[in-house]
Amino acid sequence: DLVTVSAKASATPGSTMNLFPGQRLTLRELLNGLLLRSGNDAAVAIAEHLAGSVEVFVQILNHKAQLIGATQTNFINPHGLSTPNHYSTAYDLAWIARYALKNPIFSDIVASKDINISWQDRRGKEHEQSLHKTNKLLWLFAAADGVKTGTTNEAGPCLVSSATKDNQQLIAVVLHDYARWSESMQLFTHGFNNYKLFEYAAANSVVGVATVENGLIDEVDALTASDASAVVGTSELANLTVEVDLPDKVKAPVYQGQKIGEIVFFLHSRAVKTVDIIAAQDVGEKTPARIFLNQFTDLFRKLSSLGVL
Repeated sequence: DLVTVSAKASATPGSTMNLFPGQRLTLRELLNGLLLRSGNDAAVAIAEHLAGSVEVFVQILNHKAQLIGATQTNFINPHGLSTPNHYSTAYDLAWIARYALKNPIFSDIVASKDINISWQDRRGKEHEQSLHKTNKLLWLFAAADGVKTGTTNEAGPCLVSSATKDNQQLIAVVLHDYARWSESMQLFTHGFNNYKLFEYAAANSVVGVATVENGLIDEVDALTASDASAVVGTSELANLTVEVDLPDKVKAPVYQGQKIGEIVFFLHSRAVKTVDIIAAQDVGEKTPARIFLNQFTDLFRKLSSLGVL
């Protein structure tokens, strides 16, 4: 999308991209400025473009926060500048970051140290503008791959960060912390040293085959609905076991995506996580009418291929 910057957006105080009224940028360029340079003006421009006004955007923002489980959060604006009744918690910020990092565009931007964007100046001429990341952790910690700094007088220096090592991604949140870089690194070092990701099967992996009773086909592949993995303490890894609970038979009709079983992770014989097993495809019920229709369709195709029809 191409976004036109309003006078209200360009007048936003604090850390900005130095946008001016009437300037036109793509939504992707504004996202880069928001996430790399903490552009408060970009936040308002994006909110106005997506929802028509900051007020409507904030309603959508709060609704989304509640939907994903950030229940101790309330936004009054889209940029985070301090204002009454605008608040969040370390847990909610981690939860929001976890959700956002599933978006490949978001995760790519927050992992970038520098990005060049096309910049339209006040004379309407286009040139390249370099955006430099405010998150110093990307330079200080080798495994770091995000996420976002934040600083106000009331909140102090804050950092929501992420790091990935051996396919395990951790998120750390520090608030009002003048040692945010070093203490975030300590959190990650503790996490990677003391917790391990046990991976049983990736999402959409075939973990078995279920017999279909009275189905038009005899079997259906059983897939993992999501990544079948669990994070456990390093010392507890030997005590983790996995059971695949898949029935011998499922009754037709079966629908693609239908839950047909579970993968259960046990720690010391106590269930700690469950992942659904789903059917890979639809399987119709074997009824006389359906059998006749299938046979008629096969005959029609055969005659068509022979040029009879």
